[in-house]
Amino acid sequence: MSMIVASRFTTLHEAEVAVDKLHASGFAGEDVASFFVNPSGQHARFPVGGDEFVDPGSRGSSAGAAAGAAGGAVVGLVLGVLFSYIVFRSLLVLAVAAGVGAYLGTLAGALWQTRGGGKAGRPDAGHEPDGTPRQRESGVLVAVHVSPGTQHAAAQVLGAAGGVEIERADGRWQQGHWADFDPTRTVEPLRE
Repeated sequence: MSMIVASRFTTLHEAEVAVDKLHASGFAGEDVASFFVNPSGQHARFPVGGDEFVDPGSRGSSAGAAAGAAGGAVVGLVLGVLFSYIVFRSLLVLAVAAGVGAYLGTLAGALWQTRGGGKAGRPDAGHEPDGTPRQRESGVLVAVHVSPGTQHAAAQVLGAAGGVEIERADGRWQQGHWADFDPTRTVEPLRE
């Protein structure tokens, strides 16, 4: 395994400037690589796309749909009883009202649990308890193949060039590229 120090840049120009500064600091061309990292969820890990089998924002939507269906059916039944007592005197109105209420309740419950609703009081899904990002953000990543003696010099150059989330990783460095880079892996910040 090779020791790698990397940092994310917002623009390609910033990354190119960082690469030039690394070369000026004595890092060889085959020890520096830059590449774009797609936004989270767009790494095509599955045949139909995406990074995960289930969208993390949709977890809990089936429980919300079930609760919404039960509540909606009760509300629909109550409204159906009132409506059928006043206007129509038919059991069909009760069945239709309960069905419509259950359907609307299912939709409302699932939407409430999807992407934000009902997540009050839960920890922030995007960060670890210590505040470090859980998922890698998109941008241009500049990676440097380093040794234990040069890792801090590379981190200083990347930081001075405007790099954010300076990280340390162990990976395979082959022919001037980080061969086993995994964009879904959690960033491990470089410790001083």
